[in-house]
Amino acid sequence: MNVAEKIDNQVRSLPEQTQAEVLDFVEYLLTKTEQKPVRDEEQEWTRMSLASAMRGLEEESEPEYTEADLEERFSSS
Repeated sequence: MNVAEKIDNQVRSLPEQTQAEVLDFVEYLLTKTEQKPVRDEEQEWTRMSLASAMRGLEEESEPEYTEADLEERFSSS
């Protein structure tokens, strides 16, 4: 008897309300399992996007702004 058959036999012995809870849990596990590849794909897109955005920055010799460019302003209300 495989695992699915064992689960089926056990679930059949439960009250219907508890069977519904088991079904909810199984659906949750399926959703969680399906989301992992999506997360991996999103992470890959993020890495690629960041690499593209940063391309060429390592070749810059000076920062675009210096400390002299910084100014702090306060307004009294």
